[in-house]
Amino acid sequence: MTEFAADRLLLFGATGDLSRRKLLPSLCALDADGLLPENLAIIGTARSDLDDAGFRDMARAALEEFLPAERRGSMATFVNRLSYQQLDASTLDGFETLAQKVAAAGTGSDNGGLAIFLSTAPSLFGPTIAGLEHAGLTGERVRMCLEKPLGTDLGTSAQINDAVAAAFSEDRIFRIDHYLGKETVQNLLALRFANILFEPIWNSNVIEHVQITVAETVGLEGRVTFYDDAGALRDMVQNHMLQLLALVAMEPPTSFDATAVRDEKVKVLRALRPASASETVTGQYRAGAVNGQAVAGYDEELGKESATETFTAIKAHVDNWRWKGVPFYLRTGKRLPERVTEILVQFRCVPHSIFEGSNANGGTGLQPNSLLIGIQPDEDITLSLMAKVPGLDEDGVRLREVPLQIKMPDAFVGQHRRIAYERLLLDLIKGDQTLFVRRDEVEAQWEWVDAIRAEWEAHGVTPKTYAAGNWGPSAAIALAERDGVSWHE
Repeated sequence: MTEFAADRLLLFGATGDLSRRKLLPSLCALDADGLLPENLAIIGTARSDLDDAGFRDMARAALEEFLPAERRGSMATFVNRLSYQQLDASTLDGFETLAQKVAAAGTGSDNGGLAIFLSTAPSLFGPTIAGLEHAGLTGERVRMCLEKPLGTDLGTSAQINDAVAAAFSEDRIFRIDHYLGKETVQNLLALRFANILFEPIWNSNVIEHVQITVAETVGLEGRVTFYDDAGALRDMVQNHMLQLLALVAMEPPTSFDATAVRDEKVKVLRALRPASASETVTGQYRAGAVNGQAVAGYDEELGKESATETFTAIKAHVDNWRWKGVPFYLRTGKRLPERVTEILVQFRCVPHSIFEGSNANGGTGLQPNSLLIGIQPDEDITLSLMAKVPGLDEDGVRLREVPLQIKMPDAFVGQHRRIAYERLLLDLIKGDQTLFVRRDEVEAQWEWVDAIRAEWEAHGVTPKTYAAGNWGPSAAIALAERDGVSWHE
């Protein structure tokens, strides 16, 4: 593997929504904190007819809209890093001009290199790689970052990965899952592997089940065509939720480096038992109310009837020694009551209670411990423990659950709440693949998700309806309750 820090960053889709909302604000915030290489030049490219000045004006407007003023630093200094080259990536014409622009932005140093961030429609991945190869922009000192979606199933994902692999070796391919850039997701690794408290009990002997919820209040929000082709399973479960599951369930890696961490994650993904149709629930929202506002149903937003799921709940199993018999309940959907992403680790009850009558006179009785890891919108960790209610008790000790809570903004005063892309863009520039997804991970995820879709097709499964503002169809509640489990809400 060639080690280098990029001195040029080439952004495809530079005038698009992701660039305006996340990429440019993240890069500006990194620049304000002095974390970008001093000589880094940022070249944007897209179909939009702009010159350098026009792109800089667009960037200024995006930063003023999406980045808090206190995080912008000297915006003029950052904007001066930017340049632009118009390009239609569907044809080879124009790639040589782009290559000249990229070369002119370099420092001329032998130590530098080029990092490319590809945020385009999947249909353009192949033509873009071909154009880059044609223009000599795929050499050993070039690395490629891919934004999802990477295909719609294992076959199309393999086609994309094959096209990229024809020009870039795996150690120069960076597949983004922006959830891995979130502070609390990374903190899950610190929680497990930097504290002796948890790892000895992180297994089926002590943990009863795990819940992972990714809930959204929004509907289609301009993603009509993409979402109706994808659905909740492919949009959320295949990438974000399976990555969270892998981080919860993985064995301790030998070190915190890309190979060791990703080796352990892929073992978990390969150990996932195929989910049967009876272990899954699908739903589609109808008209209802979210946060007190009336909202239309999915079919109304779409303008037609559709069999695409906007909600899914799955009971998953990791078939290895550590997790044998521990169900992982996954739940994600749109138009749910609140926006929240969280992981709940539910521990088992103590094997024998000595506190008879502990729920008398204001006590709640003995409850099993739980660990709640909030990822968004609040980044915090809550460990629920049992404690004695203060007072003189004639009828036995009264017990009540007491939360031990760590709120990240309070624990680390003075630290900015960073955009997830900040960490990932910085690692791309430096060449650290630890928080990026390897090809065998992607393919293991697709194999599991494709098997679920095949089960749905074989059994004629169609989405059950639920009113917007509710936690999905009632069958999702039953999926957990038949095991004596209630979803955390």
